[in-house]
Amino acid sequence: MRGIDARTRFINNGYPMSSKLKDKRVAILGAGKIGGILLRAFLQKGLVSPKHARATVKHPERAKELSKALDIAVTTDNRAAAAGADIVIIAVKPVVVTEVAQEIHGELGPKTLVISVAASVPTSLLEQKLPPNVPVIRAMPNTPCAIGCGMTGLAKGTHATPADLELARELFESVGKVAVVDEKLMDAVTALSASGPAFIYVILESLAEAGVKTGLSRETATLLAAQTMSGAAQMVLVTGDHPALLKDGVTTPAGCTIDGLMELEDGKVRVTLIKAVVKAAQRARELMFDK
Repeated sequence: MRGIDARTRFINNGYPMSSKLKDKRVAILGAGKIGGILLRAFLQKGLVSPKHARATVKHPERAKELSKALDIAVTTDNRAAAAGADIVIIAVKPVVVTEVAQEIHGELGPKTLVISVAASVPTSLLEQKLPPNVPVIRAMPNTPCAIGCGMTGLAKGTHATPADLELARELFESVGKVAVVDEKLMDAVTALSASGPAFIYVILESLAEAGVKTGLSRETATLLAAQTMSGAAQMVLVTGDHPALLKDGVTTPAGCTIDGLMELEDGKVRVTLIKAVVKAAQRARELMFDK
C-alpha cells in the first residue's frame, strides 16, 4: 500500500533509535497549554533529558508546581531559561512574542535554534528582534500531540539550515506527524490542523447525539462515533487513497449510506466545513495584532 509518509524512526517503546537531540539543552518559554503539552511529551518520550530541560510560566506558584511535577527547572524568567540553551521554543501568546524575543536577545548565540509555535507571527519578524543570523523555525502543532497523535506544520526562516529543520522535525515527530510547508501556508495549517480538532469534536459529538436519537446509550454512541472517525482517518493515512474513493467503497447502490450522504449534502455540511477552515485561516493572520 502507498500510505502517507510518517517518517517513522522509532523503536517499539517510542524512543528514538538515534537522536540528534541527545544532550541538547531545551528551553520552552511559556509552558501553558501547547507549551506544556510539548514539554511533557518531549520528557515522556525521552527525547529531552530533565536535566537539560527548562521552562517558564507567568506565576511563581505555577513555576514551583510544574518544577516539582516534572522534576525540571521552571522559572518566570525567560532570560534565565534561554541562557545557554541549544533550542529555545517560544510558546507564548502571539501578541507578546516580539516582547519575549527582545527579552532573550542577549542570551542567544548564532547557533541557538529558535522555534516559535505562536500562530500568526512570521519568522521575518522574529529575525528582526533576535541577534543576526539566529536560525528561526515556525511550527504549528495541535493538541493531540498530548497523546502522540499530533500534527505539526513546519516552515523555516531565512537563516535556518536543512540541519535545523531536521532537528525541529525530530522534536515534533516524537508527538505525531510533521508536514514541512512554505511559510505563506502556515495560516492555512493553523486553521486546518490546529483549529481542526475543535471542528472534528463538533462532528463527533453530533454523530454520537444521532446514535442516542436512534436508541443507543450515550457511552456506546460516543465509542462508536470516536472509533469510526479514528478508523476512517487511519484508512486515509495507511492506504493513501483519496477520501472520495474510500467514501465510494462504503456507499453501496440503493443502500442506507447514500441516503445519509444526501442529507449531508442537503445540509451543506461540505461547504460549511470549507468555510470554517477559510474563516479560521483569516483569523489566524490577525492574532499577533490582538491587544
